[in-house]
Parts: sequence; C-alpha cells; structure tokens
Amino acid sequence: MHAICTDLIAEHAALDALVESLDEAGWNTPTPAPGWSVRDQVSHLWFFDERALMALTDVEAFEADKQLLMAGGGTDSSVLPGRATTGADMMSRWRESRARLYAAAELTDPAARIPWYGPAMGARSFITARLMETWAHGQDVADALGVQREATERLRHVAHIGVRARPFSYAINQMTMPTDEISVVLTAPNGEVVTWGPSDSTQQVHGPMLDFCLVVTQRRHLVDTNLSVQGHAAVEWISIAQAFAGAPGVGREPGQFAG
Repeated sequence: MHAICTDLIAEHAALDALVESLDEAGWNTPTPAPGWSVRDQVSHLWFFDERALMALTDVEAFEADKQLLMAGGGTDSSVLPGRATTGADMMSRWRESRARLYAAAELTDPAARIPWYGPAMGARSFITARLMETWAHGQDVADALGVQREATERLRHVAHIGVRARPFSYAINQMTMPTDEISVVLTAPNGEVVTWGPSDSTQQVHGPMLDFCLVVTQRRHLVDTNLSVQGHAAVEWISIAQAFAGAPGVGREPGQFAG
C-alpha cells in the first residue's frame, strides 16, 4: 500500500504543478470533456477522493452517499463543489482531503475489498484506480492548457487497469466478451517492453504504453495513436475499452488531437 500511495502522491503533485499558477479565468478554461472546465476536472477528482476516503473508513456512510449521488445525477454532482469556491480554495481543501486519503490507505489491508460505483476492488487496486483517474483527468487539464506532459513509469498502473478492465468494458456496454485471449505488448516510457496475455495469440494490441493508456481512458481516439491492433476480438475491445467506472464514455473524436 505504501508503494502505490507514493505513486498516487506523485500523480497528484504532477497535476498540482499544472494548475498552481492559474488565475480564476484560467480555472474556467474549457477542456475536451464537453461542458467541463479545468475547475470542473479538479473538482471531480476532489469530490471522488473524498468518497474514496469514505469507502475506506465508513462503508455504511459510503453506501448511503452512493445512493443519494446516483439518485441526484451521478458524476455531474462532482463539479458543483468546485464551482462554489475559488480555484485556490478548492486546491487547499483537496490537498487536505488527499492527506487523509493517503493516511487511511496506508493502514488498509491490501486484500480488503473496498466498495465503489462499479464492482468492489482490492484495496491496492482501489488506490491504483484513484491514480488512473487523476492521470486521466490530468490529461484533460493538460490538453486544455496546451501542455505536453512527461510520460512516467506510473503509466504502468494505468495500463494494468486498462487490461484488467476488459470484462468490465463489455459488461458496461451490455456486450458478450469473446473468449479469445489478447496479447498486449506495450513499450514503457523507459523503453522496457511490458506484456499481458499469451504471446502467441493472434489477437494483439502493441505499441507505446502512453498511447494505450490514452485509449483505455478514452482521452484519445485510436486513429490518433501509434497502437497496432490486430484480430477481431482485439479491435472490438479497443473500440469500447474503458478503464474507469460508470456509464460508457463518449471518448474523443478521431482527428481531435491529430499530430
């Protein structure tokens, strides 16, 4: 738990660095997510990090809050706290929430099952999912601000969730997952090749780890990446791949980030 919390802290810090100098106009910069500003992206993370803390420390309160949230509009509610305060105040309050989240996570049994909005997860996977969310929404912020982010080794966490979420991607789209196993071969930022699945499968997804992470978090369309996808099952999966909980995402239009 300490290792993944350390990486989550680093991912949060990377996003902090993108927004720490913004004025109020900057916080209102539109992002590629329709209707969401930079402020909304950060508010969303703050909101759900607080729910993550609740899920770790008070399951009954989390389940009650979950029912209210789903009845009241779901994810859209997460942007309201940020819209009710300044960017600086939001960041201060989010940092305080994050500190409590780290402290609780460090004390959690890695094998404990933690409830969430999709299937319950092991504690380590649960915190890994918070890192994935931070990275994905941080990409929206970076795109809005015209910043090219450095690809880090923390992408391995995002990629792993993306691979493991294949069954969820089918379930959330009410589709039957083929039995074909898929060979996923990705080149990490340090040049190391990381693999999942059988190497001899005819169903293949190969390419840069960054591009795979952008696709499974639906921050880039496949055509705007250097991924190679071969085989009917692999093509179908990548077309619906979704590493995050919730309803099927709308993704990004092809060519939106070409070049």
